Amino acid sequence: MNQSKYFILNGQTFCTKHDLTISDLTKYFNYNMAILVLEYNSLICNKKNWEQIYIQENDKIEILTIVGGG
Repeated sequence: MNQSKYFILNGQTFCTKHDLTISDLTKYFNYNMAILVLEYNSLICNKKNWEQIYIQENDKIEILTIVGGG
């Protein structure tokens, strides 16, 4: 059985018992991946790595969406 992991997403604490990748997380919250910038533990994370990075205890994730304007 997997142990619970607490992580912070956009300033809110979440808990999961499942092994989740960053990609799983963005899909779960239904983010449009085409317009995202993701910061993982204070570093900008390249989209090509999202499938390989598993969320760990105390990770800090910030998801920013890009908004156009004029």
